[in-house]
Amino acid sequence: MTIKPIIYLPDPVLRQQSVAVERVDSEIQSFIDDMLETMYDAPGIGLAAIQVGVPRRLLVIDVAGKDEEPTPQVFINPELVATGDETSLYEEGCLSIPDYYAQVERPATITVKHLDREGKEQVTEADGLLATCLQHEIDHLNGVLFIDHISKLKRDMVVRKFTKLAKARVTA
Repeated sequence: MTIKPIIYLPDPVLRQQSVAVERVDSEIQSFIDDMLETMYDAPGIGLAAIQVGVPRRLLVIDVAGKDEEPTPQVFINPELVATGDETSLYEEGCLSIPDYYAQVERPATITVKHLDREGKEQVTEADGLLATCLQHEIDHLNGVLFIDHISKLKRDMVVRKFTKLAKARVTA
């Protein structure tokens, strides 16, 4: 397994639309293992393939608490098929926007159709942190970042800050 480098804002790759995974084979399963290792190393609770520069509709999640046994979940070609009427507010962060957090309102319950690690079709009903994390990661697959759900003023400030940091890394 290999830890992949995570792409940071303002890299335009993060705004790409990801394409469907055509078949689940040993290459994809190996990539899933790399993604999980990368997510745990970061550390994070979710990671979309585009965040490591691979524009495929694939994400991994583990919302187990620090003192709980890891429960990695794999979502290949996830499709949000239903949302509940109620919303919830969570403070979100992102491995591609390190050390920045903001309150984001999203549907409290969702239903997602997807393939699992073996390529079998699944339907997952989620609420709480899992629902928020799934929506956040599915957004990544569509080129949307969690900062797109906050005010334009705050979003512009974050983009400016990370653009300045990226320029400083290049000249260092």
